[in-house]
Amino acid sequence: MIKLAQQSMRLVMFMVLFMLVVFSSISTSAIGKSDVKPKAVRIIALAPHIVEMLYAIDLGDNIIATLEHADYPEAAKAIPRVGNYAQLNIEAIVALQADVIIAWKTGNPDADIQRLKQLGQTVIYSHPQRLVDVANEIESFGMRFGNADAANVKADEFRQALQQLQASYQDKAPVTVFYQLWPQPLTTVAGNAWPQQQLDLCGAENPFKNADNDYPQINIEDVLVANPQLIIYPTSRHSNESMSINWQQYKNLDAVKHKQMLRPDADILHRMTLRLPSEITKLCEQIDQSRQVYDALNNGVRVN
Repeated sequence: MIKLAQQSMRLVMFMVLFMLVVFSSISTSAIGKSDVKPKAVRIIALAPHIVEMLYAIDLGDNIIATLEHADYPEAAKAIPRVGNYAQLNIEAIVALQADVIIAWKTGNPDADIQRLKQLGQTVIYSHPQRLVDVANEIESFGMRFGNADAANVKADEFRQALQQLQASYQDKAPVTVFYQLWPQPLTTVAGNAWPQQQLDLCGAENPFKNADNDYPQINIEDVLVANPQLIIYPTSRHSNESMSINWQQYKNLDAVKHKQMLRPDADILHRMTLRLPSEITKLCEQIDQSRQVYDALNNGVRVN
């Protein structure tokens, strides 16, 4: 009996010691994980909209380089530049030793991107094609870089804003709109073009929507024949005003006769970011004001 009791006591002591060792290991491991901060991901963002997306989910400080015209938020202006939409500075990009490069699928020179890949650079893409893709990409970046919770909140807010716009304007009477994307050569929008999706949200009718490509080049005569009720020509801080078309000389156009001309901010409308819903809301409201002008004219009310 005594011998059996001693064996039992030794077994109990062994188990106690074993649990103490295990507990100590777990505690040490947990402390180690909490004390060691993950390495900050160094990102090169090769488009202004990518920069905005990253700042929106608190990753702006991770950006070590970008391209010209990345100007929002204000802090983005201080980020070093490694090229522009036409050409990337390959040598400068490689020298920065980024962990990842986020390229714009349709907005960066493909030859330069392929060269970066050949040089061993890690490249992922931003490729928003639909308005809702802004939310999808925000979520994707948030998950990849560790800010999923913040990204999911922003993405949900973006989707809800688009849904509200759709609900507000989908049953409105159409307003015939000419959207001047670029003056020389005169270029408009159609199909699945980024601005065309915004016009659809606002209940605007584009006479060139069914053109063969998303950004068709047309003649002024085509606009005169279409006789739009409203002309929209977004302007940018980077645009060349000397190239502008003087639409006021075409006095037979309904848009000119009734003073229905809009100049929204191209730097927001044409950039795939979380600022879009508020700017599209302004656009829809302005289009709706034109709608009211023509409703009044159709009812015999004189509009100044």
